[in-house]
Amino acid sequence: GLEFQFKVMRMIWVDIPQPESDRMQRKLVWYLVYSVTNSEKALQPVKQADGTWTVERVDRPLTFIPQFLLEVPRFDKAYPARLIPVAMGPIRMREDPNRRFLNTVEMSQQTLQPGETAWGIATWVDIDSRTDTFSVYVRGLTNAYRWRDEPGAFQKGDPLGKGRRLSRKTLKLNFWRPGDEFFENEAEVRFGAPGALDFEWVWR
Repeated sequence: GLEFQFKVMRMIWVDIPQPESDRMQRKLVWYLVYSVTNSEKALQPVKQADGTWTVERVDRPLTFIPQFLLEVPRFDKAYPARLIPVAMGPIRMREDPNRRFLNTVEMSQQTLQPGETAWGIATWVDIDSRTDTFSVYVRGLTNAYRWRDEPGAFQKGDPLGKGRRLSRKTLKLNFWRPGDEFFENEAEVRFGAPGALDFEWVWR
């Protein structure tokens, strides 16, 4: 796994080109600044002489292929992180002009050596202004997975794996914005939400 750190959700106004009109439109970009560090030893299976397997920890390069999804359960909406190239410059100037921030595609092209850290930014646009509680799901921090075979879904002669549901271990970050839909202000965003854990690992 990778060590993951982040700032609370931030917002910035950016002029974004519109493909249908070739004009610029000012939009509010929600963004998450984060870092990933290859700080833990990876688990590697080792076959024993008796045919059994054990696990040992080894230093090895790791690649983070990030997938970010912002969900608003109250309105049954989900927003995958989007590449917004024109937003990266203003965000970088605001957060740290001397630091290299990667978008999700650039991050997936990095190979993190043991002890190495990379900084990234996930961006969203056109988030429903009524959003008050929301969650960000982060996939790619671990390659852990599991499957569940639905009872009765597989019959003799069916293709292997029919009816099997595969889930991947995903980090869930919960946020709360106790404001209104008329003035979206990042200062109102809180990490954690009433009646929910601040974060948790889920299978999805």
